[in-house]
Amino acid sequence: REAYRPLYLLAPFLTLFPALITFAVIPFGTQISVGGQTYPLIIAPGMDVGVIFLLAVSSIGVYGILLAGWSSGNKYSLMGGLRSASQVISYELGIALAVMSVVLWTGSFDFRRIVQDQTGWGHIWFVGPQFLAFIVFTVAVFAETNRLPFDLPEGESELVAGYHTEYSGLRFAMFFMGEYANMITASAFVVLLFLGGWNLPFVNYAWFGPLWGGLLSAVVFFAKVAVLLFVFIWVRWTLPRFRYDQLISLGWKRLFPLALLNLVLISTLLVLRGRP
Repeated sequence: REAYRPLYLLAPFLTLFPALITFAVIPFGTQISVGGQTYPLIIAPGMDVGVIFLLAVSSIGVYGILLAGWSSGNKYSLMGGLRSASQVISYELGIALAVMSVVLWTGSFDFRRIVQDQTGWGHIWFVGPQFLAFIVFTVAVFAETNRLPFDLPEGESELVAGYHTEYSGLRFAMFFMGEYANMITASAFVVLLFLGGWNLPFVNYAWFGPLWGGLLSAVVFFAKVAVLLFVFIWVRWTLPRFRYDQLISLGWKRLFPLALLNLVLISTLLVLRGRP
């Protein structure tokens, strides 16, 4: 009875749709040639600022969670929404700084260019030279996607079900579809930035022809994403939920300084190497 119905109905859509839109800028392979036509394996091939687009759109989902908590007229839902907002603020900075170190290293916001710089005999996956950024980014995306041990916004032992306490049916399912879509997006983000995208060491997809080479690159990319999704599940089975003060402290006192330190080190190294 105390729910504000327009925002109550809008919140699930505001959580799910941004998670689905981000798939448009994620390249999942090289390209395939069929009947003399070449098709890049990406939904929006002309997007050369995919990194910025993904960061911007993926951050919209928290507004859906916050609106769900506030519009439900339930104190537990409101507390879950506020926790989600503070959690995103705490970890979004670490994600942005980790991504910026990769962008500085490659000089591009284009996912394909970032993957290309991890290709060939003279290049290595960025998980090596950017290991600190990889650790910060991976931990932070766990918090961004509200997965254990960072699922404080929906802590059952404290908040009944969190921000979606008053939801049921399809609207309830939309929150979880958005959450799992964000897991896939986050895993793809890690693969593209740090794990070589669709590349494998010592493998040239041109050896397999224009069709099978492109299909094989997509299979490799999805296999890497599947491994990271397994890590999400593995961590959920292994680690207990953090306390709220531990979660905030980790974001501000550990990950943010490490990400800032890594950005300074990468910038200094690039200047010493003569990069502008």
